[in-house]
Amino acid sequence: MLQIFNTFGRKMEKFEPVNPEVVNIFTCGPSVYQRSHIGNHRTFLFEDVLLRYLEFLGYRVRRGIIFTDVEDKAIIEAAKKGTDVKTITQNNIDAFVKEMHLLRMKMPEYLARASDAVDESVKIIAELLKRGVAYRFHNNIYFDPLQYPRFGTLYGLDMSRWPKKRRRFHKDTYPGMRWNRGDFILWHGCFDAGEVCWETPIGRGRPSWNIQDASVVKKNVKEPLSIYCGGIDNLIRHHDYNMAILESVAPYRMARYWMHCHHLSVEGKKMSKSLGNIYYTETLLNEGYSAEEVRFFLIYGHYRKDLNYSNKSMQTQADMLREFKNILDELSEKSAGGDSNPSEEILTVFTEAMNNDLNVRNAFDGVRGILADKSLTVISPEEASALLSALMRIDSVLQIL
Repeated sequence: MLQIFNTFGRKMEKFEPVNPEVVNIFTCGPSVYQRSHIGNHRTFLFEDVLLRYLEFLGYRVRRGIIFTDVEDKAIIEAAKKGTDVKTITQNNIDAFVKEMHLLRMKMPEYLARASDAVDESVKIIAELLKRGVAYRFHNNIYFDPLQYPRFGTLYGLDMSRWPKKRRRFHKDTYPGMRWNRGDFILWHGCFDAGEVCWETPIGRGRPSWNIQDASVVKKNVKEPLSIYCGGIDNLIRHHDYNMAILESVAPYRMARYWMHCHHLSVEGKKMSKSLGNIYYTETLLNEGYSAEEVRFFLIYGHYRKDLNYSNKSMQTQADMLREFKNILDELSEKSAGGDSNPSEEILTVFTEAMNNDLNVRNAFDGVRGILADKSLTVISPEEASALLSALMRIDSVLQIL
């Protein structure tokens, strides 16, 4: 039975989907004001393994990803480069989709742009205004967290420290990993005719970053999500906001399980332009690694632990995968060919590790250990076929062979 760590409550729980007929998963997708680097892709690859493993277990999965293509950062970046927001974001969306294919990520059922869900954002905000959870201040509209009783429960926020005096935070995002204890923006009112904005029933403007996920989810799913996924940094000032917005207008919880992937650093330091240590997929391909080796490196470390990239660690894991593929080649030569029942020994070791909160490292190492104990020179063609069949079944999840 699959056990996963639910960020909501901070504990391991048996996985039981909201809807047994279809497991709805939503991914807090990339902000496409800039290209996605391997740290971003680590999160999306963990989610890809989750999706594929659920399918391995027999579930039908429906997954959505949002592209944040309208926000403060995209507007600033476009102005800096002397172009328009759509050009910036479209180029980065195209690059992201190309790398999804390259890294063998399964394409989701809906790849939504925030700009395509403005109508839903407007409907939600209108309802929040009607219920007194949101209010206008000048041209902007803000959400009052004190009007939502479960605010901060995902993060575990101490609401006794919330200030009594009203404070408003008008930017989409703020630097640092601290809370803005006050009201957050839902709608940016437009003043300048040249701004990125829409004419709507609630006024001229654009939706904030924090309402965009809720809008796409509400537009595409009419029940609680089974799983909501994202990066661990979104636990600060984002996912609690998303949850508060949706649950203030919908008669159900946003998600039953919340899963968050931890950070990737480079040589122990955060990736940043100022340090010149941002790695893209093509950086590693140009150094001679294959796309499968890049994928393997990013999924091998447990998703709930920080991962550190170094030339040594990348080379070590690439060598590990190459040695494993050599064994695969030997099995192929020994195999009797044709259909064969997969080795139960291999599948048992794999599923036991994966059922423990998607422990890819233990799953891979366990399978590798079994193969290491086999004398490939003397095994029968039938056993080789059974092992090979099990490895192909496993690779429907790992996508590294």
